[in-house]
Amino acid sequence: MATKSLSFLQALLITGALSGLFWCTVIAQNCGCAPGLCCSKYGYCGTGNDYCGQGCKQGPCHSTSGGGGGGGGGTSVSGIVTQSFFNSIASNAGAGCPGKGFYTHAAFLAAARAYPHFGTTGTAVEKKREIAAYFAHVTHETGSLCHINEINGANQNYCDKSYKMYPCNPSKKYYGRGPLQLTWNYNYGAAGNSIGFDGLNAPETLAKDPIISFKASLWFWMNNVHSAMTSGKGFGATIRAINGDIECNGKSPDSVNSRVRYYQEYCRQFGVAPGPNLYC
Repeated sequence: MATKSLSFLQALLITGALSGLFWCTVIAQNCGCAPGLCCSKYGYCGTGNDYCGQGCKQGPCHSTSGGGGGGGGGTSVSGIVTQSFFNSIASNAGAGCPGKGFYTHAAFLAAARAYPHFGTTGTAVEKKREIAAYFAHVTHETGSLCHINEINGANQNYCDKSYKMYPCNPSKKYYGRGPLQLTWNYNYGAAGNSIGFDGLNAPETLAKDPIISFKASLWFWMNNVHSAMTSGKGFGATIRAINGDIECNGKSPDSVNSRVRYYQEYCRQFGVAPGPNLYC
């Protein structure tokens, strides 16, 4: 009798232990790790290669594959652009900002997956510099993710009729919209063809769909700016590629200084030096 009772008690203890282990596993697999910790492929929080290596799901992952929206020999895009980093920019936008709630971390990561070479080229330092540069320009152009449309943009005429393959719709305006304030009919037309929206007849799509809006900014970046960072020309070359005719060569030093300050700050947050040639 005593033997049977002991076996029954042991069974209860074992069952309870396994239940507790399962409960802990479920909690752990929800992840939601603290800043600076990685979510491993098994759903646990920690640091080091076991957590941040192969299969890392979120956080400062450094695997060459697996979750994280990027990779390739260094830190992943989602590992650099964390929710807390994104929020640190968006939190500076006032409650009445139209971009409040439109620009989201999830929308950015969804768009970034369509551009696998963004923030994944070169060394870990070079990847972080490119992402810092992108968000420096985004922060400057949108007022910390406040503006979706260019201020007073409706009063501007960004139609270049010399681009016959991208004819302007006379009832539409091609003023700045989105994270990098895409402008001109030829940019809307080309971006629309690449991404899959009617850029010439529905440019307002960038002000309505946050994922397409981020995709358009990354389309412009990868076609016009990416090589400036990956070739080592420095942040100044990215300013020239984006708005050089208006800001560089002493035309708008305040704007240039604003972009540089944001870039330096984001490099500091990512733990990398900003590199040479900061000004255009």
